Amino acid sequence: MSNSKINSIGQTTWRLSMLLPLMMIVFSTYLIVGVAMPVVPLYVSHELDFGTFAVGLTVSCGFLTALFSRIWSGHYADVRGAKQAVAIGLVAGTVAGLLYIVSLMFVSTPNAAISFLFLGRALLGICESFVITGATVWGLSLFGISHAGKVIAWLGTALWAAYAAGAPLGVFLYEDFGFLSTCLVTFALPLLTFLAILPLTGPESKKKAANVVTDTVQVLKSVWLPGLGLAFTAIGFGSITAFGALLFADKGWGSSWLVFTSLSLAFILGRLFFGHLPDKIGGAKVALVSVLIEGVGGLFIGFAPVPLLAFIGAAITGIGYALVYPGFGLEAVRLTPPENHGLAMGTYTAFLDLSLGIAGPALGLVADATGLTTVFLVSSAMVFCAFPLAVVLLKK
Repeated sequence: MSNSKINSIGQTTWRLSMLLPLMMIVFSTYLIVGVAMPVVPLYVSHELDFGTFAVGLTVSCGFLTALFSRIWSGHYADVRGAKQAVAIGLVAGTVAGLLYIVSLMFVSTPNAAISFLFLGRALLGICESFVITGATVWGLSLFGISHAGKVIAWLGTALWAAYAAGAPLGVFLYEDFGFLSTCLVTFALPLLTFLAILPLTGPESKKKAANVVTDTVQVLKSVWLPGLGLAFTAIGFGSITAFGALLFADKGWGSSWLVFTSLSLAFILGRLFFGHLPDKIGGAKVALVSVLIEGVGGLFIGFAPVPLLAFIGAAITGIGYALVYPGFGLEAVRLTPPENHGLAMGTYTAFLDLSLGIAGPALGLVADATGLTTVFLVSSAMVFCAFPLAVVLLKK
């Protein structure tokens, strides 16, 4: 092995060791999201006896609150510091767990139970927003713009590793201990993570307090195009998280958690093997190919006559979606100055939240009208809409 290759491996290992605490913070936060992913639709549908529209609305309300808190979290991380942003997110996650518990106490009164569940999901959206934005700004401050794609990719790997572990864990706990297990995990994990980060030293802020409206307008002009591309591709991911378990239940297939695990493991492998490509060849090129792969995965699920093809479709979707976020995200970061990276990532990710917030209820209506299979065909068509946007970014 050549010296240059050895040095490259050594530098990669060093960067990963520096980023590991942030990856663990993201992992623990999104593990509670992964645990709830296959469980909340079943809780709302089977225990509270609501329809698919309510399921989509319950799943999506967290994305909607994340949407409205993204700009706030990005601006807060830029001005007050990344560690403080992460801490606020973890506190919100702990309170979300408490609201889950209250929801379970009112299970005999479904309207009250789902109301408290809505509140918990809403706070969980704020938790996600502050943690991932704060962690990303923290990572960018450590490694700089030249490694922005890797930072985004590695933190996303931790996120999806949590999804991969959380989905089967959530189903296992739900089957043996009911929704209470989800409530307790959601309460305990962010609280323990909050205590763990107290000794850590966060990066100093690079920005003084400023007019958030003016900054947001300027950043939005830079990131709207990659953000719109992200929004279209998020629908493919969102269709699986919201309706994957229900599709399997509707068809009488077992092991629905494998859909989420296939999606997540493929995502992780895509990040591990190809996560360097956005920094190396450009985010737009990577996004261009990834969009096509993800769209094909949705078609596999929609036309699957047996569960094996649905698992394969989920895996293809995961591989494609793996590099969409860092691909479009790298374009967003490069178009904004360093002192606005938090706001840039918050604004960029807000497009994802907007997409998932709208897609959940909308796809729920599609499912009510035409069946669950159609959901995945429609979402795949939406993913393909991101292709011409990637072409425009490539030309620019």
